[in-house]
Amino acid sequence: MARARNRRKGSGAAAGSGSKIAVRRLTCGRVMNTAHTVDENASVHEVLEALTKNDWDHVFIVSDEGLPVGRIHAVDVLKLTSRKAVNSNLAWMMATPAMQLVNLPPLQVGLKTPLLKAGALMLAHDLNQLAVVDEEGMLVGFVSHATMAMHLPRFIL
Repeated sequence: MARARNRRKGSGAAAGSGSKIAVRRLTCGRVMNTAHTVDENASVHEVLEALTKNDWDHVFIVSDEGLPVGRIHAVDVLKLTSRKAVNSNLAWMMATPAMQLVNLPPLQVGLKTPLLKAGALMLAHDLNQLAVVDEEGMLVGFVSHATMAMHLPRFIL
């Protein structure tokens, strides 16, 4: 009579468990992009100029020490300038501080935060980007949906 052997699944199971571990070890610090920043004293005009010249969809406002104090998305600027109650001329934009467009400090993660956790935070808070800060709280980069799309499929497929 032939004996039944306990066999492990082929290399697919081993590769699958290795992928699970590898994706959990993937941190924001390893895959982040360079942060798009403007100074906290920047005007709305300077923010708009930075967004359009560099083809960015957002900027982080940083203090003189490099700490993130706000995040402005291009859509926020468009909404503000398109309102009929707001005078969208150049003089108004140059005189208005960009900090007036910010109502909350940006949500941030650390360099060692797992990328999956950052993705979950973006989904939970309906954000497109998260600031990545070092141990001292200084802005060093950002992660986005594009970062997720670039790095996570290799673990899924």
